[in-house]
Amino acid sequence: MRYTGEGDFAVALFLTEEDVRSVLTMDEALSAIETTFHQQGEGLLENVPRRRLRSKDTIFNVMFSANQAEKLMGAKLYTVSGGGARFVVILFESESGRLKAVVEADALGQIRTGAASGVATRHLARTDASRVVIFGAGWQATSQLRAVAAVRRLTRIDVIGRNPERRDAFCETMTQELGVPVVGASDAETATRAAHIIITATTAKEPVLRGAWLSPGTHLNLMGSNHLSRREVDEDVFRRASVTVVDERATAEIESGDMAPAIASGILSWDDVLELGEIVAGRRAGRASDQDITVFESHGIAAEDLSAASRVYTLAKSKGVGREAPFLD
Repeated sequence: MRYTGEGDFAVALFLTEEDVRSVLTMDEALSAIETTFHQQGEGLLENVPRRRLRSKDTIFNVMFSANQAEKLMGAKLYTVSGGGARFVVILFESESGRLKAVVEADALGQIRTGAASGVATRHLARTDASRVVIFGAGWQATSQLRAVAAVRRLTRIDVIGRNPERRDAFCETMTQELGVPVVGASDAETATRAAHIIITATTAKEPVLRGAWLSPGTHLNLMGSNHLSRREVDEDVFRRASVTVVDERATAEIESGDMAPAIASGILSWDDVLELGEIVAGRRAGRASDQDITVFESHGIAAEDLSAASRVYTLAKSKGVGREAPFLD
């Protein structure tokens, strides 16, 4: 069917990576993601965990969600191959079923993943937490630090990285951006014992962080283990934790390489694992004392992508950003 200009098509907004970066600040992302987790806690979201389809050269991933409060539904789709990863979020209006927006979602995913850790830090870390150690100095580590720096007054950040040159360049960039000393650490255990907030942002398949290193009162954001073949921390982390929180239990049960060994050995039970939305909505308690060790295991759920994409859509419309395109109505 060709476009006739007589109502055969509706108009949706197409937003590129450049458009997303131009409008989605970390503060906006934190606001959107916190609202989403509150809605989750109120039972206003339906979320379907990630599914993967493999061909010889490429993995196709799809995850989708519906948000009653926002009257939205949609999906995040992406491919991973030797040439890299390509992401898109598709937003529909749930009442009319009309396509609302198509959003390129590489930067969006990076920012919303950091924002989820920021929301968890806001609700689970000690209010006086000021010293951070982060494992990883790559693409995702940047937004993790931006988010945590937005919710706590930081005084020092130590970085553990496999490549000293890349680590040092990352430290220089983040020191300038955050106005906080960001320094390379040569000894992971020493840096961890001194930290109030610990972040793992790696692709590790074997633990890089040991529970024996944790000091009382520490909060952990673990975000690299979104597949059973990946593992950033050992079982002692969950043995020592007073509270273990995930973005969604159904996703964690099929994806968490970190938690699977602790579940299998009986150190941890799914009945004791909380969803972040329960805490944000005030339905369950998080940290009970300054001595508690708290863990947020982040896997990334479609509801976060829809929330971030919807916020981008609103901001883009208000600023005249993006390109309108006709789609079948």
